[in-house]
Amino acid sequence: MIELYFRSHKVVKRLKESVLGSQLDAFSSAISDLGYSHATIRTQLQLLAGFVRWSLENDIDISKIDEQIMSRFLSESARKGALRRGDKRTLRLFLEHLRVEGLIDYSAPTYNASPLTSLKTRYENYLRKERGLSPVTASRYWPYLQLFLFEQFSDGPIQLRKLSQQAIERFFLRHAHDRTPKVAQLMVAAMRSFFRFLFRYAETERDLSAIVPTVPTWQLAEIPKYLKYDELQSLLEACDQTTPVGRRDYSILLLIARLGLRAGELVTLELDDINWRAAELTIRGKGQFRDCLPLPQDVGKALAIYLQNDRPICLTRRVFIRMRAPCRGFKNSTTISTIVRRAVERSGLNTPSKGAHLLRYSLATEMLRQGASMTEIGELLRHRSPNSTEIYAKVDIEGLRSLARSWPEGGVS
Repeated sequence: MIELYFRSHKVVKRLKESVLGSQLDAFSSAISDLGYSHATIRTQLQLLAGFVRWSLENDIDISKIDEQIMSRFLSESARKGALRRGDKRTLRLFLEHLRVEGLIDYSAPTYNASPLTSLKTRYENYLRKERGLSPVTASRYWPYLQLFLFEQFSDGPIQLRKLSQQAIERFFLRHAHDRTPKVAQLMVAAMRSFFRFLFRYAETERDLSAIVPTVPTWQLAEIPKYLKYDELQSLLEACDQTTPVGRRDYSILLLIARLGLRAGELVTLELDDINWRAAELTIRGKGQFRDCLPLPQDVGKALAIYLQNDRPICLTRRVFIRMRAPCRGFKNSTTISTIVRRAVERSGLNTPSKGAHLLRYSLATEMLRQGASMTEIGELLRHRSPNSTEIYAKVDIEGLRSLARSWPEGGVS
């Protein structure tokens, strides 16, 4: 494999006869599958050849290679002015490759044995395994919980059984007023979830979630933020469909605009979830639910063009992946929201929000204007409760007008 990247037969022979020659061959094949270019792989192999030579010159046993030895090599390269951007990542990839092949041992994991870290790990496992929530939810909850625990126990032992109603109420009085209602509600959700977890595992004598104060709000007080039909078309047309990235982003936006998919559902969508013969999509929804949705013709066409012409050849089964090496699936839903935000900026629209949910709300609003019932909207958006769909009734101005009583023209006798 390495002969594809070097013209000199002497160089190829020297590399193959080196102590890690066979692994250089296997490594180049592995990173080629990740979508790295020919020139990049050649540069990576040159670095690794230098590392192997340096290891032999310094009598380093190849089986003892670890992060510290890699750091020594990088430090010496930097002093010689030979360190290039990306060298550290290349060595890290090669180190992982050697471990997968069993040539070197995995380094003993370093555990942070602090009570706070242990508590955080157990709570995140509870959210993910028992509650079916995504890691993103845990990352949004924990900052408020960490602040609460620090204020209660500072640097001392975390004595959860000593938590009291007064301490919880004082915490909210100190912090809720400084935040928007939405953020305060997120804080409430985090605290209630955390206290249910503590009671579930007998860390507290009673369930303290009922003690957490409620943030005063008016049900359905807000009007959904949405785009009108012509604005939505402008947004879709803002994607440059002459480029691979533009065609990928166009298919993503179309899936949200036509089917109301959530950002996280797009991230986890896999090739096997598309049933081309039946024109159906299997969606991995919230709470580990799976739903089957019809695949409209325009969405299917956009997906087919992207998959046939633009999606890089790689090992992952994810539908939407990075277009630059390493070619892997998106890390989380933030990437989808970024794609929507950039499309909004390119279109020049002045929208009330720029997240992925903007298109989901726009779909529901347009369906309502076209005469769809609340039940039909809830089924497409996969709401588990009818209450989640009720807010869209507020944008049906004509329907609300028919319910309004006329203003009396004369005085009241």
